Amino acid sequence: MNILIVDDHPMNVELYENVLLHDFASYKPLVITKAFNCKEGYTAIESVTLDHELFFDLAIIDYSLPIYQEKNILSGADLAHLVRDYFENCKIVIITSHTQKLLVYDIIRKIKPEGIAIKADVTTSNFIEIISSVLKGNLYQSALVKEYISEIWKKELIVEKTNRQILFYLAKGYRVKELEEVIPLAGSTIEKRIVDLKKIFAVLDDSTLVKEVIRQGFL
Repeated sequence: MNILIVDDHPMNVELYENVLLHDFASYKPLVITKAFNCKEGYTAIESVTLDHELFFDLAIIDYSLPIYQEKNILSGADLAHLVRDYFENCKIVIITSHTQKLLVYDIIRKIKPEGIAIKADVTTSNFIEIISSVLKGNLYQSALVKEYISEIWKKELIVEKTNRQILFYLAKGYRVKELEEVIPLAGSTIEKRIVDLKKIFAVLDDSTLVKEVIRQGFL
């Protein structure tokens, strides 16, 4: 198995390498290519593409890296896009120290990595879990990532005008069947939107949904 690790912190690279060599030795031969900035990552990717018999099976990439201005490679996301372009079967794990929720959401939406974790979530034991999960064909999101995505989905659902109208009328005491009279949607569509809202806010009934939406300051 050929693995690319790109991180500008040598201690992180050493940790990842040691865990891979120790806990994933069964995937031998295990060949690890290390890079510490965007330029080195770009060079590693390009050099492998020159040999048509070589490819990366797994790429572990830090989001924040020293840039490679000449090639307009400005982050680990740009490297991940290159990996996607050149090695369509390569599994990508993004590990980032960034905690901006929208940035994390953007990484997932644009790159669709098989694994993504916030560095604060990463320990030796769950790094093994991340890699094991991804290599088995599963998607992995760390606890903080899941929390961020949940919050963003809440905001997206709440920002949508019709959903806000539904919640407004529910708060006014309207029953679901009565919402068709004030909202220009079929009853089944309204009910589906309410079900989605209840899932996101982890509640079971309409009245609790309204209370939770108000409690969290969305209404």
